[in-house]
Amino acid sequence: MKVYFVGSGPGDPELLTLKAKRLLESADVVIYAGSLTNPAILEFAKGAELYDSSGMTLEEIVEIMEIAVRQGRRVVRLHSGDPSIYGAAGEQIQELKKRGIECELVPGVSSFLAAAARLGVEYTVPGVSQTVILTRIAGRTPVPEKERLEELAKHRASMVIFLSASHIEEVVKQLLRSYPPATPAAVVYRASWEDEMVIRSCLGEIAPLVERAGIRRSALILVGDFLEKQGERSRLYNKEFTHGFRRRKK
Repeated sequence: MKVYFVGSGPGDPELLTLKAKRLLESADVVIYAGSLTNPAILEFAKGAELYDSSGMTLEEIVEIMEIAVRQGRRVVRLHSGDPSIYGAAGEQIQELKKRGIECELVPGVSSFLAAAARLGVEYTVPGVSQTVILTRIAGRTPVPEKERLEELAKHRASMVIFLSASHIEEVVKQLLRSYPPATPAAVVYRASWEDEMVIRSCLGEIAPLVERAGIRRSALILVGDFLEKQGERSRLYNKEFTHGFRRRKK
């Protein structure tokens, strides 16, 4: 038996992958983050033993998984969004491997993708930005010095800032060292959930709007010209641009 690290998507149960749904339906044990997981998703795991990891330590989580695997039970470790982004999946997998337990990662739809869908935007707009930076501001968890927000902002790329809504004033302060105050910005709270909330403004004015709305967590901060600018026409479908699947018509 193995442990399946499954991305539950951004919140909407319909954004689960087919594989994630199948694994939940056949799971014997599901460990999930109660503060981040939409309860509707757990409806797919009706036959499973459920554990909320929000109040547990790494050692307690691993112990539950190890015992269940040794008993021949199917274990799903449910992570919000995708396990590879701010999910702390790596340390769990490392501990399980020490115990000789095999792991499999099942990707999920990240909240930054759901946020773009909600806003109807494309992060990589030709002539505007071809780079997307996913990051967070330093808090109780530090970030490397070279990845400080004010350093990353120098690229003026499309930026998605996780886990930082409670520090919105400091986020804006650091970004304004490189981005103009008029740069488009948005904050998306619980993208794809029923109580989703969207705040759109410019970088220089968005902080008080976010604070007034009471948004402190479960939100993404999006910054960049991609939020408004159309950009150039893509070469992908340009009749003057040829590639291996399309030749110029005479």
